[in-house]
Amino acid sequence: MSEIMIGNPKTPRWSSIHSHISGLGLDENGKAKPIADGLVGQVQAREACGLIVELIREGKLGGKGILFAGPSGTGKTALAVAIAKELGEDTPFVSINASEIISAENKTEFMTQAFRRAIGIRMRDVRKIISGVVTEIKYLKKSSPFYPTPILGGAKIKLETKDDSKDVNVGPEIASQFQSLGIRKGDVIMIDEETGEVRRLGRVKEKSTIGFDIDTEKQIEMPSGKIQSTREIVRTFTLHDIDVSIAAQRIAFSIFGFLSEERGIDDQVRKQTDETVRKVTSEGKAQLIPGVLFIDDAHMLDIEAYSFLTKAMESEYAPIIILATNRGITTIRGTDEKAPHGMPRDLLDRLLIILTKPYTEDEIMNIVKIRADELDIPLTDEAVKLLTKIGSERSLRYALQLLDPAKVISAKRNSIKVDVNDIEEASKLFSDVNESTQFLEKYKDLMLK
Repeated sequence: MSEIMIGNPKTPRWSSIHSHISGLGLDENGKAKPIADGLVGQVQAREACGLIVELIREGKLGGKGILFAGPSGTGKTALAVAIAKELGEDTPFVSINASEIISAENKTEFMTQAFRRAIGIRMRDVRKIISGVVTEIKYLKKSSPFYPTPILGGAKIKLETKDDSKDVNVGPEIASQFQSLGIRKGDVIMIDEETGEVRRLGRVKEKSTIGFDIDTEKQIEMPSGKIQSTREIVRTFTLHDIDVSIAAQRIAFSIFGFLSEERGIDDQVRKQTDETVRKVTSEGKAQLIPGVLFIDDAHMLDIEAYSFLTKAMESEYAPIIILATNRGITTIRGTDEKAPHGMPRDLLDRLLIILTKPYTEDEIMNIVKIRADELDIPLTDEAVKLLTKIGSERSLRYALQLLDPAKVISAKRNSIKVDVNDIEEASKLFSDVNESTQFLEKYKDLMLK
């Protein structure tokens, strides 16, 4: 019996600051390679993260968390993303900033939802499915006494695999899913015969060469086997997904109610979710996947939030909590007490602390090259050297932020590469933090207070 991994359809997305990271860049012995998987330097921190991944896989990190502590721009968020990548593609990764928690109307509810979004349930089920490449698709219309114009009445599609071909007629509910997913010729789809759920698995390579639309979606091989078959399906949900589903079912019986996450999901719903999860995991039908909850600028949390974190770490269903801070000795918000990183000592005692250090000049140069390659920005050797100097003397983030403006400037003079003049021009137009501070000091009497 074959197995298929089902996830959300891949859609084109913008390149984010950490989109190039694919892992921790360790060798088979857990030693960090100088440059690998999109990461540069931070050898000790990456090797420590490798041990963290092993502890998580062995289930030995219960009741603990991780703290990344170091100056700004030293890769703390990148390391958190790399840990999630190492744990697997279907590992939930929830990233929030401490300011989101502090500004929430109900901090406890906000954090509870974040926790439950970071805990996955991998479920396996044997289902009857229809799967293949769409080679023809035609939507059917029908008249309705309630509408002046014809409405969607279903669809007729032709599916193919290497070994089979079949015409399939579907009703309006499934046809509506086709439209919302944008199903077209050349798509590989899967239809659950029992539930009518439609999944788009990607585009087939062979069909892209005979005139079908070109897109940026990842291409897959032409499927083989029967159109209709029985397969083991693997789905990954989060505890919060199940909470919302159960709450929606309850509210469906209420005339006046509707689901609002902002208003919160009550404890009875979460209790029912937990009982369901215990049952399916004990029966071997599902597997619990502890995901990653990453809280940046953790020093901005107050004593109430810290108390919640301390208690939540010891709960039955707790994700891997990763905190990041660039603060030294500072006041704990909500108290008059000063502490390392502005965090209570009883919380710090529960954390494995990983230190991130400033990058060397060579490391900054390699980071600039990697980022420019990710953004598809060709640089001259002199431009790389100048950006490295800016990253060393001013800040790495500022140097990387100059890449896009410099590319626009170079394009205006019809150059295929960004050179020193483009970087210098962008640097004149956009200031860094130090220049902005000097400006404020110079014109402090003219600025509003």
